[in-house]
Amino acid sequence: MNQNIRNIAIIAHVDHGKTTLVDQLLKEGGIFRANQHVEERAMDSMDLEREKGITIKAKNTAVHWLDKTINIVDTPGHADFGGEVERALRMVDGVLLVVDAYDGPQAQTRFVLRKALQHGLKVVIVINKIDRENADPHRAHEKVLELLLELNATEEQFDAPVVFGSGRDGYMMRNLGDERKNMAPLFEEILDHVPPPFARPDSHFHMLVSNIDWNDYVGRIAVGKILGGEVKVGDTVWVLRHTGGSKARCKITKVFEYSGLGTSESATGIAGNIVGISGFDDVDIGDTITTNESDHPLPFTQIDPPTLEMQFCVNDGPLAGREGKFVTSRQLRERLYREIKTNVSISVEDTDKAGVFNLKARGAMQIAVLVETMRREGFEILVSRPQVITQKDAEGHVLEPYETLWVEVPEECVGSVMQNLANRKGQLTNMEKHPHGTTIEAAITTRGLIGFEIDLVNASSGRGVMSHLFKEYGPWAGELITRLTGTLLATESGTTTAYALAGIQERGKLLVGPGEDVYEGMIVGENPRNEDIPVNAVRAKQLTNFRSQGEGKGIQLSPPVKFSLERSIEYIAPDEYVEATPKSLRLRKKILSQVERRKVERAERNSD
Repeated sequence: MNQNIRNIAIIAHVDHGKTTLVDQLLKEGGIFRANQHVEERAMDSMDLEREKGITIKAKNTAVHWLDKTINIVDTPGHADFGGEVERALRMVDGVLLVVDAYDGPQAQTRFVLRKALQHGLKVVIVINKIDRENADPHRAHEKVLELLLELNATEEQFDAPVVFGSGRDGYMMRNLGDERKNMAPLFEEILDHVPPPFARPDSHFHMLVSNIDWNDYVGRIAVGKILGGEVKVGDTVWVLRHTGGSKARCKITKVFEYSGLGTSESATGIAGNIVGISGFDDVDIGDTITTNESDHPLPFTQIDPPTLEMQFCVNDGPLAGREGKFVTSRQLRERLYREIKTNVSISVEDTDKAGVFNLKARGAMQIAVLVETMRREGFEILVSRPQVITQKDAEGHVLEPYETLWVEVPEECVGSVMQNLANRKGQLTNMEKHPHGTTIEAAITTRGLIGFEIDLVNASSGRGVMSHLFKEYGPWAGELITRLTGTLLATESGTTTAYALAGIQERGKLLVGPGEDVYEGMIVGENPRNEDIPVNAVRAKQLTNFRSQGEGKGIQLSPPVKFSLERSIEYIAPDEYVEATPKSLRLRKKILSQVERRKVERAERNSD
């Protein structure tokens, strides 16, 4: 054991302040110079993380305090990114459980904490944001203890030390009446309560790869905790695959240690430390790296299975290739297969159709993040509506995934939210009133959950908060209608005109404005009735001797509704695609031609 090292992960619900807390620990650990400008939430390095205010990728950093090195892994709080959480917990010996003093523990706290307890990790409770209005730190602490009991924590895990404070304002204290000074009480609890990493310094070098990094100069970097021995630049090692049983011989070219927000090259990696090593043509998460060729691969934790699948296709629309750099089937396939190298919670399969790939994932948010990342890289893709992955029981009955849902809404919105859940065949399991609203707990199918977040925003004027966790596979719930509206479909290709849109908006909401390129089969509006209506959005006003050009200049158009990527993916019907390009999001039918669609519908009716 190395007494000078501690390895911890930070876990919390979305927006409970854990990334801000890491920033504060880095500052107090002397990582930043006195005059250095530091962006808020420095650990959220991806653009998407900054925009959404959530952590997507698990990331490593290290803080030095009193000659001790504290390796910190910042983990995602959203259940869709559970694969990141699983891997992070393999590298650490304890967790900081960060809980908002006003909200108390929420659903994603439950998800990551359950995983940590199963790994036998020590817990340090941090009641954060005690300066918030109406905060109740003692009540939040009691709720955490109740949660630990509920999740079958051991006696040692239940007796977790607690500190109170504010990550934003930079102080922690053991008791609420103590002086509000600095982060020292938290550092002391970490060193006292979290054990040093278990590792064998006298053994030969071996390490389980828990994460993969990339560097333009050295290529793939394997990240993990050294479980035995030490590793130096120039060492010959063996990569033992966790699947297939094959092995490969490699030479270490670089060893990286984490320090502050970056990495620094080191001559040696020692037992118990979290390091990155390079020198591999190919290495994957779950592989074992060792200097002993006869070693067996180390066990790799199986993560929760994906519950949704959808199609990623090459853009074959009339506007394809205008806005993106990567538009071919080969480029799309390479990008998706590169993603599964670093993201173990998704899988990709080729289909029997050219340019169409099946992608399985944990949730709609995870898929939307991947699509948005690819858009920004210059890809043009078509994405289908997510479908649930079903199973069959011993009698051959179809089973589908169910989730436990928690919704927190103001009192006056409870009725409309309950009605929406009933329409989606959600079963109420618990309801609790508290000073700042009502918490509804329900069991609902994953299918019924798709698109619910948007409905919740509308029903609660943006004040509702939801969280969900995978529960189990249960009996098929029957047909669900989650979209009650139809569409307004363009029948002609061209550029939209204000004259044409003025007539169309009388039939429903517009999704496009004047001067936009549209094509046959593209969705240009929403129809209140549950049917698709063909419309001509490019029709220009015919000018004659009897009409002056000035007539019609006073057309008043409502602003078009513009959907976000997540909203688009959840909104589309099974026979529709989202066309995502670097500059545009378009909704369209899978079969663009109205004549072809009718032929397919007729054939389906005849086969029934």
